[in-house]
Amino acid sequence: MLDGHRSLGWQIFAVIVFLTIGNTTAYFGLTGNEPLTILPLTQETEQTHGKAHFKVCDRLKLERKQRRMCRRDPGVAETLMEAISMSALECQYQFRFERWNCTLEGRYRTSLLRRGFKETAFLYAISSAGLTHALAKACSAGRMERCTCDEAPDLENREAWQWGGCGDNLKYSNKFVKEFMGQKKSNKDLRARVDLHNTNVGVKVIKSGVETTCKCHGVSGSCTVRTCWRQLSPFHEIGKLLKLKYETSLKVGSTTNEATGEGEITPPKKTVAAAHHQQNQIPRTTDLVYIDDSPSFCRPSKYSPGTATRKCYKDKNCESICCGRGHNTQSRVVTRPCQCQVRWCCYVECKQCTQREEIYTCKD
Repeated sequence: MLDGHRSLGWQIFAVIVFLTIGNTTAYFGLTGNEPLTILPLTQETEQTHGKAHFKVCDRLKLERKQRRMCRRDPGVAETLMEAISMSALECQYQFRFERWNCTLEGRYRTSLLRRGFKETAFLYAISSAGLTHALAKACSAGRMERCTCDEAPDLENREAWQWGGCGDNLKYSNKFVKEFMGQKKSNKDLRARVDLHNTNVGVKVIKSGVETTCKCHGVSGSCTVRTCWRQLSPFHEIGKLLKLKYETSLKVGSTTNEATGEGEITPPKKTVAAAHHQQNQIPRTTDLVYIDDSPSFCRPSKYSPGTATRKCYKDKNCESICCGRGHNTQSRVVTRPCQCQVRWCCYVECKQCTQREEIYTCKD
């Protein structure tokens, strides 16, 4: 088992296996604007519904404090499930062309989270980002009892607009995530500090994506008055930003600040290889960091099922993900709708086109 500090950061991945099926989960174009309907909606009485969300909280295998936070608002359990699903799907989408394609089932997930790989860093960041995003959206959608819309009363109205609409409540979600993820800094444990750092990166990316959306009011669209509210970026955009941070993530070590006696995240000690690769730059608060070099993910291991039989794209990634083993080519004939047109009034008419396509898979 992981210690308390390490386990808190990845609790929302604890039930990923219930929501994904190995590598077969498709990306459905989640944007973060979808209704939170991961759990079945039934016409239960309020008392029965309360018991139902208690059971969901218990099934998530949370820490005692997290379970208490989950139970005190019926909307939290549903939002946690939404965050888990959204984060997992986005992870699998962003890594669909990579050797590691975000396989999170069973022992692979557990083994990865026990190590400080750059893939682990991404998981911490995407999970905290997913929870922050889902909670802010749940507040503005009226699915939580303890929060509502963000009316942004602290913003200066320098132009002729008024704050209204229903903004995503990032202030509440930030506070909740900080408490829920148990963000207590450990001065001695490098891994705990790295996990906390990467968790905070996910939250920072959400904050950086807040946009002001406005609606005009006035005669003939003159926009004499605008109603404005704050809105989060689609979660797919968040995923792309975190993937870029993964690709530029920094390996770190630890030193002790002589003045304070506290541990600090620093570049690793200089080596000849590190000097050649300019690896010794100081990480910023917005950089993903890691402490262990990743495995190749080419062959089956406790971290991944390997890339044998994986589908690849000949001119895009076959050479990379097949790890030099080469690939098999299979030809098949497929029939798909084509040349579709909208017919008056209410239907789409398509022709059926037949074509031959080639499927490429990595050799064993």
